[in-house]
Amino acid sequence: MRILWFFCNDCGYGLSIQRVQRHVFVGFLGLLVAARFCAAATHSSSHGPANSPWVATWGAGMVAAAPGTAPDISGDTLREIVHCSVGGERLRVWLSNRFGTEPLHIGGAHVALGAISGPDAQTDETTDLSGIQPGSDRALTFHHIGSVTIPPGAEVVSDPVALNVPAFSNLAVSLYFPDHTMVTTEHSAARQISYAARGDVAGAASLPAAEWKEQSWFFVSGVDVDAPGDSAVVAFGDSITDGAYATVNENHRWPDDLARRLAADANTKKAGVLGVVNSGIDGNRVLLDGYGPNAISRVDWDVLARSGARYLIVLESINDIGRYVTNHQPYGDLAQRLESGLAQLAVQAHQHGIRVIGATLTPYQGCTYYSPAGDQVRQSINEWIRTSHTFDGVADFDRAVRDPRNPLHFAPQYDSGDHLHPKDAGYQAMANSIDLGLFTKQ
Repeated sequence: MRILWFFCNDCGYGLSIQRVQRHVFVGFLGLLVAARFCAAATHSSSHGPANSPWVATWGAGMVAAAPGTAPDISGDTLREIVHCSVGGERLRVWLSNRFGTEPLHIGGAHVALGAISGPDAQTDETTDLSGIQPGSDRALTFHHIGSVTIPPGAEVVSDPVALNVPAFSNLAVSLYFPDHTMVTTEHSAARQISYAARGDVAGAASLPAAEWKEQSWFFVSGVDVDAPGDSAVVAFGDSITDGAYATVNENHRWPDDLARRLAADANTKKAGVLGVVNSGIDGNRVLLDGYGPNAISRVDWDVLARSGARYLIVLESINDIGRYVTNHQPYGDLAQRLESGLAQLAVQAHQHGIRVIGATLTPYQGCTYYSPAGDQVRQSINEWIRTSHTFDGVADFDRAVRDPRNPLHFAPQYDSGDHLHPKDAGYQAMANSIDLGLFTKQ
């Protein structure tokens, strides 16, 4: 007979189990008991226990890199710029190999404050944001090791590093890939430029000789700051949440605008609701995979696993509706099935103590996949969001951006031109329409 000892790194509890070699079932049962024991000891709705000081200040929904388009980053350093919401004195970085089929070896990782940073920074698509502030560079470690290998389908988090991160600052996360590496896990259409340079230059002051620039984030899925007492809002949706047509490098997506409102409001500051994570994915759907996993399947990764998440805003379904036109499918009971799917998102978030705000679908007449029947589905879902009490509150984005003279259209001052996505002013109108009192109710 041998004594097996199981230890849970998350909760710090151990459990010894006697295992008779010829009775495998006993060992298996012990494993189940150990898992249940640890789960009970670490009840949590996020990356860490309920009393954890960690709060998500930035995040992105990950998707599989499209076949044939994945960059080869063998021997390269990637420097990826992310824009914080809440500030803190320490941070940690989450890296994802969610869609990889092989282990991902990162030979070195650094984080630093961007040289051009802060709420008043003036940038555009031509601005070189690859520089870092002197003295702010920090090497990241993973269990005190300066490199990490991430198994397929997994995520890892760095050890905490001391760095004063001001609210609304830019961070430069730099990753070096010494082995043959193709990008497998990314967030495309980021409206933020990332940089690649040859060799290990993760700690370099700037990357003026960047070999390419991409509007995507690769492998970096989140950043947390040590902000005891604060919490985060997760914005969950498709390209309208992701920020399609927002000005590149300027952080004018509606979740960015919401973060600035939360920070400026005395009541939400007092309540500590300051972090905002954008979990929008371009082309996302509720019921079927599109460009990225369907919404229901990614709740664990993109909502429940966000550190300090206390609120969720859901804006999903317009792609489900529109694709029925392009696929020449009858709508049938689509409205009811979408409502059921959205309700599932609310149920799962509520299970983890997260309050859920339902957002109405914005108008889309004039869009390439518009149809009168589809718009009836949209309006039916909007009425259900407003009246069903499935959610803890409503963000009426439809009313915020529609043309009063033609409610099926975006108001001209908010329309990006494709009649589906807002432009910067439209995103600001959406953020302005959210009742901040929803974040201070107990």
